[in-house]
Amino acid sequence: MFLTLYNDIIYRPLLNLLVYFYNIIPGHDIGVVIVLLTILIRLILAPSFHKSLKSQKAMSDLQPKLNELKEKHKNDKEGHAKAMMDLYKEHKINPLGSCLPLLLQLPILIALYQVFSKALNNHLAGLYSFVQQPEFINPKFLGLVDLSKPSLAFGIAAGLAQFWQSKMMMPKAGVAQDATAKAMQLQMTYVLPVISVIIAIKLPAGLPLYWIVTTLFAVAQQYYIIRKQTDERK
Repeated sequence: MFLTLYNDIIYRPLLNLLVYFYNIIPGHDIGVVIVLLTILIRLILAPSFHKSLKSQKAMSDLQPKLNELKEKHKNDKEGHAKAMMDLYKEHKINPLGSCLPLLLQLPILIALYQVFSKALNNHLAGLYSFVQQPEFINPKFLGLVDLSKPSLAFGIAAGLAQFWQSKMMMPKAGVAQDATAKAMQLQMTYVLPVISVIIAIKLPAGLPLYWIVTTLFAVAQQYYIIRKQTDERK
């Protein structure tokens, strides 16, 4: 049941969109197709991701007040929890608001991995009747990078893009953080991008290309949110 829904709702539509774009785009460049497909997915999920990024930024801005509450209620766990929930309610923040996009993205990421892997190796079973099957999908991006094989450059670029995004989410200099929050922030900013590089350099380059584009899209969204909040405070 779940597998059928996954194939019908996520995998097959993505596969058919990729092949359809490949058929109609001049030059039939699979890398350009992956970029366009990624942007389309991000636009569809933009409202959800926008809420997530706003929640992350709001949580970061609220860190000094959270630290004050922790110090004030250090001997009263129940009082601390209630005070935190009241603070979130006051500022209209859902502490779990950043989790939903990750849950949404996981099955899409898995489906894209399957789509890219199969399409780049010309395994195109599952096309709709109105989508023409190309004789051959050229795996080269701009005639230079074979997206069906791992790429060190793309893997490193994916890690750098993630580092940039994480750096934007760090609290401003001078904002106090407790040891746990600081350790988590450092891991997200410095350790996770390294792990991403290690994983990405072993995958077909089409997937790191997707990750680079989707992360840069997120950076642009985050920049927009920061600019809008700055303008509202003026």
